[in-house]
Order: sequence, then structure tokens, then C-alpha cells
Amino acid sequence: MHKPCNPLVATLLLGTTLGIGSAQAAEAIDERIATEHLDLKLERLASGLENPWALAMLPDGRFLVSERPGYLTLVEEDGTTTRLEGVPEVHSRGQGGLLDLALHPSWGDGEHDWIYFTWSKPDNGNTATTLSRARLEGESLTEVEELFVQDRYSDPGRHYGSRLAWLPDGTLLMSIGDRGTNPERAQDKDDHAGSVLRLTDTGGVPDDNPFIDDPEIIDELYTAGNRNIQGMIVTADGDIWASEHGPRGGDEVNFIEAGENYGWPEVSLGRDYGTGEPIGEDSLPGMRDPAHVFEGTQAPSGLAQVTSDAFRDWQGDLLAGGLRSQRLVRLTPEGSDIVASETILDGHIGRIRDVRQGDDGALYLLNDDPQGSLYRLSPAD
Repeated sequence: MHKPCNPLVATLLLGTTLGIGSAQAAEAIDERIATEHLDLKLERLASGLENPWALAMLPDGRFLVSERPGYLTLVEEDGTTTRLEGVPEVHSRGQGGLLDLALHPSWGDGEHDWIYFTWSKPDNGNTATTLSRARLEGESLTEVEELFVQDRYSDPGRHYGSRLAWLPDGTLLMSIGDRGTNPERAQDKDDHAGSVLRLTDTGGVPDDNPFIDDPEIIDELYTAGNRNIQGMIVTADGDIWASEHGPRGGDEVNFIEAGENYGWPEVSLGRDYGTGEPIGEDSLPGMRDPAHVFEGTQAPSGLAQVTSDAFRDWQGDLLAGGLRSQRLVRLTPEGSDIVASETILDGHIGRIRDVRQGDDGALYLLNDDPQGSLYRLSPAD
């Protein structure tokens, strides 16, 4: 059952015009945040969002925000919000609910004006990470299509993934977590759990997927051994980066390549929650080492690449959000490695759930809170 469409009232205290983008009502949170290369301004654009999870900017300057309890919310340019009708019934428990959002890369031609979203689908008390798409008409979703459901339902609440990222060839990457209770599933290549999948825009299997000719490996599989990817980006050069949760430390950034095994749970720099002992080995032959391991516990969620002229000194860098850490970290990639990092935000907005660069060149963030908000980060005046 979809949630009722009750408009929320955003907090709108200060009207500003962003020189690099659209005019949007905003509340100043911090007028000047010093970083290595430039000073930043942090503003809140909308509030009253219930555990927001993902953000998509529409070409007309409005935003779509998924809220984990099962709401898909339209944020207008003045900051007012409206919950859309037509969202499928999600199972909202723990980490489950309405999750990532992505617009079709050919949005605007009419034929491909699809919103893609992931969610936890219920079945007899169990759940599965699911991909659907729909069209936006007014304040409703229409033509809702279920495109893909992971092959095994399991106990609800943990490690769904679930990020989406488009490749230059028009295929779609989708992360699925190991689902928490049985980490070994991430090494079972006949199981969608603990992996990155590559799908067509209708949920099918591309005929050049890396394991398509191996009858013992599931066709959708692109990588294996991924514990719980909650940040993923395809860069302007076509490189794939993902940020991934480890247990009690060992949170990492991976350079994603077709057919690779990223080790979980046989390889990990994290520790067992109960005993505090190391899990698996630091490294093993045939398994890909991380490009970067965060200091302490990052609990990563949300990953973006900076290409905006407004952030010239950050060109090509990655921005990784953190939940428990409440940090936004700038990472500098070089080839398949991360060679430098800098903490940009540290506790400024609480638990950071998503990070996106907008079409206007500004950076946008969501915090994970029962009364969460949408924020804009831009160069200070």
C-alpha cells in the first residue's frame, strides 16, 4: 500500500541565489567551512524528510528523494515537498525500505523518461532487494514495472545494498549486500547476494556479462565478494568506484572491474562484532584488495565524482559520505588507487546518507534522520 500524499512543510528561512545553479530557497547552516583548497557554504533546502535515502535531480531543477519508510517525495524549487502516489509496498525494517534512485540516462526524449528505484520487497516475512521503474505524472508514479528481484528472499533488516549506476553503454549496475546473516553468500556465485550486478535497462542480462558462458555462475553477476556497497559511481571516464561497509572497521573503497572477486568474507580488514577478532585474511591470491581503507569507522553511504567548474581544485575527485562517522571525505583517485584524502564535513549535518553533484554544478547531500533534510554545498562567497 502506498503512503498517503500529505505535503510536508520545509524550513525556509533565507532566500539565496547560487551563482553556479538555480535559485532555491535555503537556510544557511554554515557560511564558511575551510578546506584545503577552498571555503564552502552549507545550506539546507528542505526538511521533514523521514530517513531520506537517495536523491535524483530532475532536469527542471526539482528533486526526487526516496524516504526509507516507503515514500517518494518531490522537492520543489522553493523547498516545499510532496509525497507521490503509486509507490509499491516496501518492507521497511532496519536497513530495508525504499532505497536508491536513478533517472534513465536518456531522460528527456519521452520514450526513456523512467525513474529507476530499488526497494525491499516482502514475501511471507522475508525480503529481497528489488529493482523497479516508473514514470512521473504530476504527483503520481505511473506505469510501475518490476524489473528484477534477487534470487533468494531472506530475513529482513540488513545489508540490502543498494546503489544504482549507469555505464556509458546504457547498462545498469546494481549492488546487493550479503543480507547480513550468512556472509558466505558473497562467495557463492550462484547467488545474487554480496555482489554487483549488470543489467539492461529493462532488467535483462547483457550478452557480454563476464560470466555469461559459465553455467555454474549466475548470469547477472558482474563482481562477487562485496559485503554491502552503499556508494557507487561511474565516472566521466567510465571508471567504476564503490564504497563498502566492513564490520567494525575495514570500511573500504573499491575500484570495480568485471569478473573480479573482492574477497568478503574470506578477506577483510574488519573485526568480528562479538569477539573483536579479525575476520578472514588481509589479502589472498585471486581476490582484489581495496583501493582505500577508511580510518576508523566510516560506515560509507553515497559516493559522487566532482566534475563541476565551481570546484576546480577537486576535479575528478570522489566525495564519500559516512553514516556513523558523520563525515564527508574527499578522495583523490589515480588509476585504480586512491592517493589522497581530506575530511570536508565532520558532524555538520549528522549521518550522511547520499551525496550527488547536481546538473547546476553544486553538491547535494541527504542526512539519515527521522526528520532528515536536503542540503546544498557550494563555494563560499
